[in-house]
Amino acid sequence: MDLATSRWVLTGASGGIGHALVAELCRRGARVLVVGRQSEALFTLAEHHPQRVRVVVADLHTPHGRQAVVDAAREIGHFDGLINAAGVNHFGLFDGMDDAAIERVVSLNLTATLQLTRALLPLLRERPRAMVVFLGSIFGSIGYPGQAVYSATKFALRGFAEALRRELADGPVRVLYAAPRSTRTSMNADAMVQMNRQLQVAMDAPESVARQIVDALRDEPKEIYLGSPEKFFVRLNGLLPRLVDRALRKQLPIIQRFAREAQPGTAP
Repeated sequence: MDLATSRWVLTGASGGIGHALVAELCRRGARVLVVGRQSEALFTLAEHHPQRVRVVVADLHTPHGRQAVVDAAREIGHFDGLINAAGVNHFGLFDGMDDAAIERVVSLNLTATLQLTRALLPLLRERPRAMVVFLGSIFGSIGYPGQAVYSATKFALRGFAEALRRELADGPVRVLYAAPRSTRTSMNADAMVQMNRQLQVAMDAPESVARQIVDALRDEPKEIYLGSPEKFFVRLNGLLPRLVDRALRKQLPIIQRFAREAQPGTAP
């Protein structure tokens, strides 16, 4: 895909990887319709990238919000791709999560993402070449303690991306699933950052992740996994999961301690 002439709809643009993706796309000449609920952050993006960023303030959990995105996409004439970067994390032990926390993670990471993708597919099919991108996670291939619900949504998203790619194989829309490893964003609880330091888990800068994902938009692979040795552990978990079980079992006391710190009121 020629990025210099491309137009994108991008959710989750107000911070983290989404924010960095907007900057990287604009740097390469693309135009971006940014979507989110934090109007101040989105309009600041538009000020930093004049003539290249258009803002839609919308709540993707609601039909009205998703329709606002569809209407804005129609107004710009055409767009070449959708990047689903909106998401939320919850670091903590599963038995310490209440119903509202579970619903919040599943709703944004999975349900709203699928619903918006379905709503925009007819417009994407009008283009001779188009792409849908799903921002996943290494935890969508390796179930990680303290990330049970988040992992569940990313496993599901990876499966959906694979199925949708095969469903659309005879048309113009390509599907990319991108799985970063831990990234330094505000989505991560302080306890998780501290845990990663103790376990010597690397965390990438969002700008680095954005560059690699935008490179993939040009090359159009089916999926990408970012970071070593995480890519190796994804393969190992698929072939020999018991080895990964044993490795994570050794780390479990540390993970549990930090996960409890991230959940006030959880018994030590």
